[in-house]
Amino acid sequence: MVRRRPPAWRAVLPLAAWLILLALLPWWLGLSLLLALAIAVTVLQRRLADEDAALIRRALRWGLPGMLFALQRTLGGDAFAWGAALLGALAGYTMLAGLEAWLDRELRRAPAAPFAEWPELAMAPIGPAAEIIELQPPAWQLATGGLPDPLGGGVAHRDGAYVFEIGERIAGADAPVAFSPGGRWFAAQLRHGRGVLLWDRQRERQHRLRGWRLDGWYREQPYLVRRDGDMPLALATVLGGDDADET
Repeated sequence: MVRRRPPAWRAVLPLAAWLILLALLPWWLGLSLLLALAIAVTVLQRRLADEDAALIRRALRWGLPGMLFALQRTLGGDAFAWGAALLGALAGYTMLAGLEAWLDRELRRAPAAPFAEWPELAMAPIGPAAEIIELQPPAWQLATGGLPDPLGGGVAHRDGAYVFEIGERIAGADAPVAFSPGGRWFAAQLRHGRGVLLWDRQRERQHRLRGWRLDGWYREQPYLVRRDGDMPLALATVLGGDDADET
């Protein structure tokens, strides 16, 4: 007997309830809760589990509109109140984007050596013992019939998009797909074999890398190549090029 999976909209219900709750509470109380979440995800960044950090980020994005709705209601609900709420939304999401950029600073850190120096480094005299990187090959699978999600639930390819039971939907990618060993990363081929899509589920960032292929995983990070025989490059190195689109 096939066990039916819960619909994806159930993952959105808690976030919608959180938005409505902040809209009904006094605005200053909602603001205090959002500030507490922002401080928690900043101070406890390295101690939070990946799914907990992603949940707090979604709570900040969904909670801000609810708090601003409560603010305009307190101000009287007139044109001035709505204008203040819109200005608050602009300032709030700007600060939220800055916070997420700061939390993601390690991913964007530039590599120590550019691409052109690799042949020189390979021919240089032997120095201190270097770390040997052994990549774990990606386990590519077809998701047409549904696959288990390492972080819980499942994922299926429907109507040209990958639909996760946690409520996420990723379009513009084809089969096959692969998860990193710990489940933090989701990888899929771009349409027509033009590259690879990587989704960082901890930081909720998508990278569409044209002309690149996923070569393997090392310490829960993706390494990519353009063609067979190339030296695998870490994602932080690839993001410094012109062929990476981030969403």
